[in-house]
Amino acid sequence: MKTVYDFVTVMCFACIVLTYFMFTEGGMKTLAHFMLPAAAFAIANQVGNLGLHSDNILLQGLAIVLIIAGIGYTYIIVRH
Repeated sequence: MKTVYDFVTVMCFACIVLTYFMFTEGGMKTLAHFMLPAAAFAIANQVGNLGLHSDNILLQGLAIVLIIAGIGYTYIIVRH
């Protein structure tokens, strides 16, 4: 874990896991919904790291949008 994207996405993923166990009844259908933001965080990590190493602002912006979208979708899942 060397970049800010590594730390942020791992923390978001850990929060998803805690949210799944604390605020949902469980079940495979709910778990399947939690896979989408987990994938978004993994992709955001890769895109963000590439953006940092190639000094590309657009890739870093895309990574931030993916992180925000993952957090928002998790919120929608828990509220529903």
